[in-house]
Amino acid sequence: MTAFRDFILEHAEDDTAALLLARGKWPEIDMSLAVNTIESRRKLKAKLPAWYGCPDLIYPNTISAEQCSSAETAALKTSVAARLVAHDEIAAKDRISASGAIAAQEKPVFRGCIADLTGGLGADSCAFREAGFKVLYNEMDEALCNAARHNFRALGHGDIIISGKEVKPGDISGILGDFAPDIIYLDPARRDGAGKKVFLMEDCRPDILALKDELLGCAQYVMVKLSPMADIDMVLSRLGAGCREMHVIAAKGECRELLAVLDRNWKGEPEFIAWESTCNPFVFTAQEKRLAAMRLTAGPDRLSGFLFEPGKALLKAGAFNLLGERFGLAKLAKSTHLYLLPGNNGTGTIEKLLGFGKVFRIIRTLPLGKAGIKEAGETWPGADVTARNIPMTSDMLRTRLRKESGGKAGKKALRDSGAQSGMPISGSGAGIIHIFGTRCEFSAGKADNLLIVTERITRLSDI
Repeated sequence: MTAFRDFILEHAEDDTAALLLARGKWPEIDMSLAVNTIESRRKLKAKLPAWYGCPDLIYPNTISAEQCSSAETAALKTSVAARLVAHDEIAAKDRISASGAIAAQEKPVFRGCIADLTGGLGADSCAFREAGFKVLYNEMDEALCNAARHNFRALGHGDIIISGKEVKPGDISGILGDFAPDIIYLDPARRDGAGKKVFLMEDCRPDILALKDELLGCAQYVMVKLSPMADIDMVLSRLGAGCREMHVIAAKGECRELLAVLDRNWKGEPEFIAWESTCNPFVFTAQEKRLAAMRLTAGPDRLSGFLFEPGKALLKAGAFNLLGERFGLAKLAKSTHLYLLPGNNGTGTIEKLLGFGKVFRIIRTLPLGKAGIKEAGETWPGADVTARNIPMTSDMLRTRLRKESGGKAGKKALRDSGAQSGMPISGSGAGIIHIFGTRCEFSAGKADNLLIVTERITRLSDI
């Protein structure tokens, strides 16, 4: 493999299409494998830096590199698995530390057995092994399975048990053999035979719904990675009463995956854990979500202080009203998922909110009409723009505001408006202007479409 590794490193930045055309120049190199490896390494450079740093690894296809877990999400799933094996039955409210992190987020110290039945590239299997689990890796694709056997040795995980059997009803015990897992983990393929993306569980391979009872007969816990596009309520309904937890995992500003945890001994309602980062979950129960009441601001004269935009995991988890109850926020409108935090709430709440989304200081509000748009466009030409719950898109509103590149004029306008209002303008957030065009509803029963001009707060020193 030395010649192959050297070829990969030498041609890491080359045009792979040109390499395929010139494959005759290197008859000793499996050029298809080399091209797939080069392209996969590019995809994994930021996603799995430790794997990218190991040039001895091989990748038989690129789609497995696209679909595999990142180092961050694999580590998060490992912490969930460690807590399950430790039989941590503490209630959600007691599992949250003063910093808002689940206790199991500390370095896992528990050991157990986990079977990864849809191993793919093996990123999750390696993360489980590094955490101290004994791991069985199974992959139905022969080329991927052979690659994993080679890669695990190169990564120092040669003790991972390898299996290459098809996952189908009636065969789970045959795959496991003498391996007795505490947890079975699956990441079903979300593409059909033609390569088209699918989202329903029964359309994925393998079909979790057809296997669920058999899996729970072989292990107390089953962890299933699902598409971030899946409807959570539908998933919970179809998985049934055994669903103990639903994790919603975001990374780099996008909802990356859902992780359902099934427990054959679970009798209660599911718990929701929304992860905006790997150390900052928002935990709530189905009952809390159901009973939370919406809070609206009193009137347009109260639109001051700070604006909070929840992160993707919180939005996907659907804890819209609960956010208001937890943090003392008022919702701008029933269908506008933006929240108002009064300016006198102190920095403690803002510090917490910075871990769950974006925080903006409100500079000014204007009517969403011709005059308001003209004033905002002239005063803040370099602002970022978002439209929410109004009859125009963000691009349409940006065009109407005559958005220009640069931003010097916007920074000066911010300083001027700050001087007029007496608000402090300082810190790295100063000058990062964001205009929200949004519908606002008030507890008095009125509603209006407004432009809310804000300054992004990225740290407490920006306040």
